[in-house]
Amino acid sequence: MRYLVTGGAGFIGSNIVDELLRRAHDVTVLDDFSSGKEENIESVRKQIRLIRGSICDLAVAREACKQADYVLHLAARTSVPRSVVDPLETNRVNIDGTLNVLIAARDAKVRRVVYAASSAAYGETEVLPKVETMPPAPISPYGVTKLVGEMYAQVFGRVYGLENASVRYFNVFGPRQDPASQYSGVLSRFMLAVLQDTPPTVYGDGEQSRDFTYVDNVVDITLRACEPKASGKVFNGGTGKRISLNAVLKQLESITGRKIKAQYIAPRAGDILHSQAEIALAHQVLGYEPRVSFEDGLRRTWKWYSENFAGSAHPADKSEASVAP
Repeated sequence: MRYLVTGGAGFIGSNIVDELLRRAHDVTVLDDFSSGKEENIESVRKQIRLIRGSICDLAVAREACKQADYVLHLAARTSVPRSVVDPLETNRVNIDGTLNVLIAARDAKVRRVVYAASSAAYGETEVLPKVETMPPAPISPYGVTKLVGEMYAQVFGRVYGLENASVRYFNVFGPRQDPASQYSGVLSRFMLAVLQDTPPTVYGDGEQSRDFTYVDNVVDITLRACEPKASGKVFNGGTGKRISLNAVLKQLESITGRKIKAQYIAPRAGDILHSQAEIALAHQVLGYEPRVSFEDGLRRTWKWYSENFAGSAHPADKSEASVAP
């Protein structure tokens, strides 16, 4: 089968590319490298077709979709804080860019578009765990844009017959997540701070909790969403469990053997207090079960960061560590 992975040089996208190649599929990557990295696909560069360009350019999207059987659409601006600072750019990429991908996929007659949606669509609902049938109520521009992309995919299914499925990613972590970026995920920022022997920054009291999902689990459910029975559905891509940031720091202390003293500062606008996925639908329809536990994933991730960032000269920017899903 022939797969297009938009954002395929990014953290999650490159892990998906590796798995597709392991399964002997033909892979095209579309990436503008605004956040994706050359080193993420360096080891497989000769095995893929690489298109350098933006999903915001319809002509580029059309070229990328040519001959694709499946489009895995991960390219996006993925930060809540960044969307608060610059909602126009987040809207341009996540909504206009997604519309370009859907138009290109429709016209190329691809079999299925799998859209990387977000748990940010749920917003700050009191009910836990989050179930796919809950009314969406995003509280950040990022959450709004990801929900709109999801809705666009469904409309293209109804109006044009373009098969689609969406996976609402919860807080994904693992190897290749860039800790040096000011908009990185919170676990990568924690690990860089520990490696640099600086206090990790926690917004609020640290009792906010997340369904932290190791990247291998997200790769698995994303590819399962290509199966025929997933058509037209939205799935939660989490683990069904949650853990507080304070508990994460305790586990990091145990794994690293280092004493960690966090710096607690005021909460940020747009951040959700608690998030946890209900994964019954994904289990029922796709047979999905998280294969890697949080603790095992944390150990694997720490090992990768220790090997790749020990002695890093990058400053641990303490102002923008993101817990966006």
